[in-house]
Amino acid sequence: MPQDAYTLRYIAKELKEKLTGGKISRIIQPTRDSLTFLIYTGVGNVKLEACLAAQSPRLSLADGDASAPAVAPNFCMLLRKHLQNAQILDVVQPEFERIVCFDLKCTSEFTVTNMRLYFEIMGKYSNAVLCENGVIVGALKTTAISENTKRVLFGGVKYTLPAPQDKFSPCDTENIAKALSGFGGDKAQFISDNIKGICYATAIEIINLYGENPTAEQIKSFIFDEKPEPCVVYSDGQPSDFKVRSSSSDRKMYPDVLSAQSAYYSFVTEKRNFNEKKTKICSALNAAVKKIEKRLAQMRDKLDECKDMDIIKLKGELLTANVYAVKRGDAKFEAVNYYDENGGKITIELDRTLTPSQNMQKYYKRYSKLKRTALSVGEQLKTASAQRDYLNCIYAHVNAAEIISDLEEIEDELVSLQLIKQTVKKKKSVPVPYRTYLCDGFKILAGRNNVQNDRLTKSLAPDDLWLHTQKYHSAHVAVIAEGKKVPDRVIKVAAQICAYYSDGREGNKIPVDYTLKKFVKKPSGANVGFAVYTDYSTALADPDRHNELLREN
Repeated sequence: MPQDAYTLRYIAKELKEKLTGGKISRIIQPTRDSLTFLIYTGVGNVKLEACLAAQSPRLSLADGDASAPAVAPNFCMLLRKHLQNAQILDVVQPEFERIVCFDLKCTSEFTVTNMRLYFEIMGKYSNAVLCENGVIVGALKTTAISENTKRVLFGGVKYTLPAPQDKFSPCDTENIAKALSGFGGDKAQFISDNIKGICYATAIEIINLYGENPTAEQIKSFIFDEKPEPCVVYSDGQPSDFKVRSSSSDRKMYPDVLSAQSAYYSFVTEKRNFNEKKTKICSALNAAVKKIEKRLAQMRDKLDECKDMDIIKLKGELLTANVYAVKRGDAKFEAVNYYDENGGKITIELDRTLTPSQNMQKYYKRYSKLKRTALSVGEQLKTASAQRDYLNCIYAHVNAAEIISDLEEIEDELVSLQLIKQTVKKKKSVPVPYRTYLCDGFKILAGRNNVQNDRLTKSLAPDDLWLHTQKYHSAHVAVIAEGKKVPDRVIKVAAQICAYYSDGREGNKIPVDYTLKKFVKKPSGANVGFAVYTDYSTALADPDRHNELLREN
């Protein structure tokens, strides 16, 4: 949700409870618009993240390690200079603004000073500003005097809060009541437009709680209620927002607003990273497929040039048989085609400057060249078609990916194919687990990409069941038999899963081949995820995702 002053009031209060007395042990600026502070609170380290980008600006607590760039930006170095080992004295929200500020006690070898770090959570104007005695020491995003702006933000200038909006204070119940009584339109829009610190999403919750005509006292009570009900609201099974309180029936409760915010933005961030990585992979695949398609078109054109090579060979043979009858200087010669049952004639074009024997050799040389071209281009066409098919196979796995870890090994595969440049050396990651299901006591495994397909197929016992769609790219699916006969119901479920994670997932009655692992082989030198198989049966399956860890009915 938009980070209005109402929401930030609870964020500031919870940060105060958790961080007051803590000491800043490390400061990192991972990106241009974000800052990370590691704070030791006496009971352990806490990671405070300040996202100050135009999209989703926020202050939140997070887990995990913070990654630092090789070279720290200037503002990060400034913060390290002044705030390293600084103690947090207080966390406040000034004047019900969309601002949270940290009062800090900064100790150096020679001095002890108090400083204030402002986090302005204001959409595209979000910023971090460090001040001492009300004077700006530095800002993440600075402005200049020459810029047409109401607020100047750079070192040495007195810090001022944003200009007040022409809105009522939430505590001004008398004037709010007068304004409400004379307004007959959308009350939620009125509250958002006329009461300070309230966004439209919060105004909707006020209307949902108190009805279409809330009083000024009810609005004030809602805003300053000290008993929040933090939650993440869901829509179509996915998080759609986080709220301080909500009347939605589809919601998940959290112990505090910070936890609800972290859960929601964790989903948002993962979804954004997933889409970005998917777009990056698809762009690389599109470029590679387009390049191969261009090569294939050129090869087909060359093969079209070779389609007349048998006629050229025939003309050479007929010229050889009739060389005695050909005269130098003739432009053409008509010969009986002895391959034609009807005894038809064929016209042979000649080069007047050449002897009959030289014309004959010219036809044979041209035929030999076209034959070599046809053989060579034919092999190249076969190889390029296999490469295109392989890339389309990767595409199928990209389209079937559901979480970001599904894409990571695909990205590594494209790096190995030199379709994507690896700018940062990755740590060796733990293999991503297969999609796993249980059905009637049998474990069903499905690969997420070509790398996993290879690994899964190699890991199977000879009598385990192996499945793959017929004439479609799909995941490799396995049923772990453990020496038992696999029931038809388990084969049906495994086939449905295989059909779902394939190019044919939008259709029905998809043919899925299944055989024992001992009949599955990977040809030497074959692409990742490629296999051939024999002794198989075929089942027609309607694609069904099922739920991982499917239980017996």
